[in-house]
Amino acid sequence: MSQTVETATLGGGCFWCLEAVYLRVDGVEAVESGYAGGQVDNPSYEQVCDGETGHAEVVNVQFDPAKIGFREILDIFFAIHDPTTLNRQGNDVGTQYRSVIFTHSEAQRETAEQAIRELAAEGVYDGKIVTQVLPLDGNYYPAEAYHQDYFAQHPNQGYCSFVVAPKVAKFRQKFAHRLKRE
Repeated sequence: MSQTVETATLGGGCFWCLEAVYLRVDGVEAVESGYAGGQVDNPSYEQVCDGETGHAEVVNVQFDPAKIGFREILDIFFAIHDPTTLNRQGNDVGTQYRSVIFTHSEAQRETAEQAIRELAAEGVYDGKIVTQVLPLDGNYYPAEAYHQDYFAQHPNQGYCSFVVAPKVAKFRQKFAHRLKRE
């Protein structure tokens, strides 16, 4: 691991999906599921699911910028979720499932906004990109332990089989060059 590790905090639906993908990305050192963007300190999963806290389900992705840049982290993010659906991903509906990039620096904000502009100009999606770009402002809380590495622990659970696994497969196909060497 290099001396410098950066963090990306991303929300694109259920955190189990994002975590399962980013754990497989070469250059990613660690991934933690959590909650960000809300008004309650240290919320529980149940509170976040109720949609009343304002938090989004997110992942904190720690990556080595010498191996993978923030822009490439975002390229993967935009490929594995639908950034055009407001407050939903598939059957997961609510503000906790919104598409959001919580930035840790001005450079990350600029990169995120540029990525969105480029995707919009290229017409990659049929709809308008609704991904929010917001400063993290220290408002991140780790999810409960049973949410960490959920897909690896429960690969045959229904949601994992029908929602998470296809996203992992899509990542493997589209970003094969980015897979960690096992």
